[in-house]
Amino acid sequence: MITISNRVQVSENEIEWQFIRASGAGGQHINKVSTAVQLIFDIRASSLPEFYQQKLLTLNDHRITQSGKVIIKCQQSRSQDANRQQALSQFVELLQSVTLVQKRRIATKASYSSQQRRIDSKKKHGNTKALRQQKFSG
Repeated sequence: MITISNRVQVSENEIEWQFIRASGAGGQHINKVSTAVQLIFDIRASSLPEFYQQKLLTLNDHRITQSGKVIIKCQQSRSQDANRQQALSQFVELLQSVTLVQKRRIATKASYSSQQRRIDSKKKHGNTKALRQQKFSG
């Protein structure tokens, strides 16, 4: 079982693993060994609570497909096991990010002194431009 939070766990049977050849540089080793890992998780067919499923499906993330599958590809390490652990940690991070609720922003008003500083700087800049016009107008 993979623990997401205190109450939510995902069975390892719900995760499908595919081992593929990594792309990029690496010489002959990369052409022989399937070290890259793809983690595939079907959101709709999972045992996740409805809240998690809805949040994941509405999330704008390139790792979630239109059909509702999470696909995480990891190929940073030359070790298949290290790539698998990294993909799993990214998956857990993605699921945990759904539960975080952002604070609502409280609109604030600019202070009187900040308004005065802004107006003073505008006046100073305007005076500088006015002096330039008088200097070259003749």
